[in-house]
Amino acid sequence: MDLILKNLNDTKDVAEKLAQCCSDIQSHCVIYLIGDLGAGKTTFAQYFIRYFGFDRVKSPTYTLVETYQNENTDIHHFDCYRLTDPEELEFIGIREYQKGKSFQLIEWPELGKGALAKADISIKLSGYGDSREANISFETELGKSILECAIG
Repeated sequence: MDLILKNLNDTKDVAEKLAQCCSDIQSHCVIYLIGDLGAGKTTFAQYFIRYFGFDRVKSPTYTLVETYQNENTDIHHFDCYRLTDPEELEFIGIREYQKGKSFQLIEWPELGKGALAKADISIKLSGYGDSREANISFETELGKSILECAIG
């Protein structure tokens, strides 16, 4: 699915629609956020997370992971930009974040190759300023079920 995001509101709308479509799943879901610095990965993640009722969403650039939990969901937002070795993810217990109904939003997944679970959804963002392009791939059966909601 290829989209043109003309402004921040378009990014917000797409992130919220994806979050809405994900909200009913009862399993673990992995979402890769791919793109250059400044492409909008963290902004997309923030709008996705806010959909679930979390007002204070910060970037995990320096902490590697920020977790958001409430009675409805667990969301783990990773930023692998500062990884020097994918094995660092094993040290923080990456597999423990993959239990139950939860989401992993992973920025810079290519830097964690070999330690990360396969993506159900990959979002490639490009562009600078207000306009962005988003290519969203639904890569697993779970991802394809989310696609049906997203285009419906």
